Amino acid sequence: MSTKRILFIASAWLLLILFSTADTPPERPNIVIIMVDDMGWSDIGCYGGEIPTPHIDSLAEGGIRFTQFYNTSRCCPTRASLLTGLYQHQTGIGHMTTEGRADFDFGVDGFRGRMNLNCVTLAEVLKTVGYSTCITGKWHLGSERPYDRPLQRGFDQFYGSLSGAFSFFKPHGERGLMLGNQRLEEPDPEAYYATDAFSDYAVDFVNKQSGEAPFFLYVAYNAPHWPLHAKEEDIEKFVGKFTEGWDVLRRKRFERQVAMGIFDEDFDIAPRDSNVRPWSEVDAQQKKDSDYRMAVYAAQMYSVDYGVGKIMDAIRDNGELDNTLIIFLSDNGACAEPYNEFGGGEMSDINDPDNGGIVSYGRGWANLSNTPFREYKNRPQEGGIATPMIAHWPDGINSDLEGAFVRDVAHIIDFMPTVLEISGAEYPRIYRNELIHPYEGESLTPFFTDGEREAPEFYFFEHSQNCAVRMGDWKIIGRYAEWNWELYNIVDDRNELNNLASKHPEIVDEMAQAWERWALRVNAAPRGVRTPNSYD
Repeated sequence: MSTKRILFIASAWLLLILFSTADTPPERPNIVIIMVDDMGWSDIGCYGGEIPTPHIDSLAEGGIRFTQFYNTSRCCPTRASLLTGLYQHQTGIGHMTTEGRADFDFGVDGFRGRMNLNCVTLAEVLKTVGYSTCITGKWHLGSERPYDRPLQRGFDQFYGSLSGAFSFFKPHGERGLMLGNQRLEEPDPEAYYATDAFSDYAVDFVNKQSGEAPFFLYVAYNAPHWPLHAKEEDIEKFVGKFTEGWDVLRRKRFERQVAMGIFDEDFDIAPRDSNVRPWSEVDAQQKKDSDYRMAVYAAQMYSVDYGVGKIMDAIRDNGELDNTLIIFLSDNGACAEPYNEFGGGEMSDINDPDNGGIVSYGRGWANLSNTPFREYKNRPQEGGIATPMIAHWPDGINSDLEGAFVRDVAHIIDFMPTVLEISGAEYPRIYRNELIHPYEGESLTPFFTDGEREAPEFYFFEHSQNCAVRMGDWKIIGRYAEWNWELYNIVDDRNELNNLASKHPEIVDEMAQAWERWALRVNAAPRGVRTPNSYD
């Protein structure tokens, strides 16, 4: 056979291989991120809680659970970081969004109160490789400009509210419901419940996928954020279940955490919040009222769990469960707003469809929700920035790791590089003719294969002038411009009770200087503007 003939045959085979590869690209996984709002670290069963959450627990049993996963301590900053892989200041949402609050634009780039054009979302990058994209639930990343809304940031479909807090039974006014870019009429509060509606829309989206293209579904529940709104049939399941009080229940949660292997036996629970009295000193009527508030909160979480179950069933029924990465987490630690023992609002405000304000369960129960940590949402302590995080993906997570704990440090900025890696999408340098910040995180995929990865050198935090740095086993926390940095060894002292700053000033100095360099780079310094007291 002539050399020319051999070359022709070889070329033909090469072309055949190339065309064959092009026609059958590697299968990309579906990606589902489920985020709840204001849930404490231990409120779900697989992290020690007594509230039954069997569907969420099943994700943990078939996947991996993280014990040192971080958020940004507040609603919209976490959402900005989760969707972009950037620190929230780089997106312009260093504090809160400006919806109805012009004073939330501090006049500096990191604190504009709306998402800028120098970032891209997970939905935008996934669209470039053929993903169908949907968000249902709470957006809370701006609403005032053309590029503030979900359909302008890569999502094909949106059903939910652009706002932060809203009535579960009757979202209304500027905090009302949207379908795409269209505002909907107020629903009938006798027949509507937001958690169920968001779950049902997610199920409908899954059921309408043809299987020809992968999908990205972002379910952003507003539960269990205030107001205390739950269905009566769910509340009835929990009334009377919390009469033992926060002291006994905190201890029981912690004992379950130790039994599960989340914490070692030599670890101990943080002391009760000093602003909360012992349950034994609470009078009988207040105990009854507080039990009811916690019952409503538990019912809110219960409805999230069976919503998660419906979404999982839809994915399973469509034959997609094995090739779907499902991530479950909370946007911040438990919420103690408005920072009193027994919660905000009157008892008559609970389940009032017209009241979307701070009708809450109180500081005592938030202390329970964050077992074993101290402090809450909007704080740099573990109770503010640590989140339970579960990853479930039968085709992508090593089966030997099923049900395992991941004990290394990770952060929500790691979602973007993870999604890029598993989808094959490329991260743009320029988008909409705007320069895009390079993403900040590192892929989580080593956890999926090996259960561990080399830790990044630093993770940084700033919100409401509450600052922190995590470096290896060390963590510093402090207030912006006050700089009375506290130092903790998080491995030995996860509850941050033993301040070692005076013993290791060289470590404090190294970490503080790293924070300052980071703050200048990402525009995390509010230039002396004091952030106003606010609730989202």
